[in-house]
Amino acid sequence: MPICTTRDGVEIFYKDWGSGRPVVFIHGWPLNGDAWQDQLKAVADAGFRGIAHDRRGHGRSTPVYDGYDFDTFADDLEDLVTHLDLRDVTLVAHSMGGGELARYIGRHGTSRVRSAVLLSAVTPLMAQGPDNPEGVPGSVLDGIKAGILKERSQFWQDTAVGFFSANREGNKVTQGNKDAFWYMAMQQAITGGVDCVDAFGYTDFHEDCRRFDVPTLIVHGDDDQIVPIDATARKAARIIPQATLKVYEGGSHGIAMVDGDKERFNRDLLDFLKS
Repeated sequence: MPICTTRDGVEIFYKDWGSGRPVVFIHGWPLNGDAWQDQLKAVADAGFRGIAHDRRGHGRSTPVYDGYDFDTFADDLEDLVTHLDLRDVTLVAHSMGGGELARYIGRHGTSRVRSAVLLSAVTPLMAQGPDNPEGVPGSVLDGIKAGILKERSQFWQDTAVGFFSANREGNKVTQGNKDAFWYMAMQQAITGGVDCVDAFGYTDFHEDCRRFDVPTLIVHGDDDQIVPIDATARKAARIIPQATLKVYEGGSHGIAMVDGDKERFNRDLLDFLKS
């Protein structure tokens, strides 16, 4: 299997499809690189090189006990980028992966980066607070951790509904979408599942976002029931220089996986890559 060994000895699994200018896909929580299968094929078919890794503790990467913080995630990404000697790369990140992308730029700069895409991302700050009243209350984040620890298999089945907005009339969410979410979530180390909630919930990425100096596409659904758009995408678009915000009406948190929105996102992504 294609593996990158990080500076602290963790084995990071990745897919590497196609050739051409590189596009690195950074998955959300609690998923893994398989969440990007459709996009990997789309960019490879269009003449790009698509790469998607499993974050530590997720999928086929080492199920470590600790290291679930964004400085470490950013360093893991840097180790992958240098391992493959990627240059002129576009980074595409979903949900929690948006924090990984932002911290990568904040920590390692953009010398190898051409552009960035934030999809349903947690940047600049997800948790509710005095300066972020639109955010997610701490009690909700605590409930997520409790659900994982109580009975994570059922918790993931229940969470898939809101993740895809399958509770909305006229939705196109399939049982296959929900099963795929559950399957990937069950491959996540339970310690990572819990620790990542605090990481993506409470890490502040404002300063990281200010350090973006590359064209950035921000895509978010206005029916995102996991990461509220007013606390994240709308604010990120005001902070990040050279940012373009596209709002998908009725779009869920799982835009890249559901019929209709998936095809729209793929078109927008390819247009951005070719621009």
